[in-house]
Amino acid sequence: MSATRRPSVVPAPAPLAALALGALALAGCARSSRMTDEHAGHAAETRTTTTSTSTSTTRTTVASSLPAGATDARARLERSPRHGEWAMVRTSAGDSVRAWVVYPERATKAPVVLVVHEIFGLSPWIRAVADQLAAEGFIAIAPDLLTGKGVGGTADSADAQAAVAAVRQLQASEVQARLLAVAQYGMGLPAATQKYGIVGFCWGGTAAFQHAAFSPTLSAAVPYYGGVNASFDLTKAKAAVFANYGENDARVNATIPAADSALKAAGVPWQYQTYAGAGHGFLRQQDGQNGANMTATQQAWPRTVAWFKQHLEAN
Repeated sequence: MSATRRPSVVPAPAPLAALALGALALAGCARSSRMTDEHAGHAAETRTTTTSTSTSTTRTTVASSLPAGATDARARLERSPRHGEWAMVRTSAGDSVRAWVVYPERATKAPVVLVVHEIFGLSPWIRAVADQLAAEGFIAIAPDLLTGKGVGGTADSADAQAAVAAVRQLQASEVQARLLAVAQYGMGLPAATQKYGIVGFCWGGTAAFQHAAFSPTLSAAVPYYGGVNASFDLTKAKAAVFANYGENDARVNATIPAADSALKAAGVPWQYQTYAGAGHGFLRQQDGQNGANMTATQQAWPRTVAWFKQHLEAN
């Protein structure tokens, strides 16, 4: 099991407040609106197990180079050789965010990747994704964006429906300011470089798109099945964006043209991929859609890692 220690409260750098306010104005996120939920019904989708004749085969073929699926996440975390720890990151004078931090095993400093949770909150599966990113050489930080929101228990044991309800009440401006503070904390770690990226899933995929519009210091974003909406202006994005979608996810895929037009207008490196036969949440539900979700995972994850290495590791 990876080592853990008690949370430490780490203040965000002094210039953070000014940077956050500037970014808010830049991205048009200053409005105090809730994050639009492109994932209504997501809970029912991801909590339903899809029967597949290839389930046992696909599970045995999950290599260590892929993140765990939801059913294997806890076991993978327990076997991880990497150092993971909880930290409390101070995001403002009156606010802190609890975050899971995983360190890579490498001799040189590492770039930072934020891992943004789904509508269920910071689950063991999200922490396992962070652990896999650390295996790829990044300092991975998964913030619990429900910190201080009254969801009982720890992030791992919080009632799923309570988490869903609480996530739907989150304000976009607060979410983005917290993400920026966690990024500043990460880049301030002695083992970190001064570059960071973000990956998010479902609700977190939307937050990752939004962060590309919000933060002028973000270098790379990889949203998974996240939607875009008029509450943020992607034409102001500075980061390289690579988005992943499942073919059988028409609700979210209807937002692809808007993302495509805006990011082309922004002039940033931009790619997206739709995976045949895969459904919403395919990286989490790897045994779903009669094998298509596993195939999508096997294709999407190496592309994700390559995107981050290209845009975070290069000088």
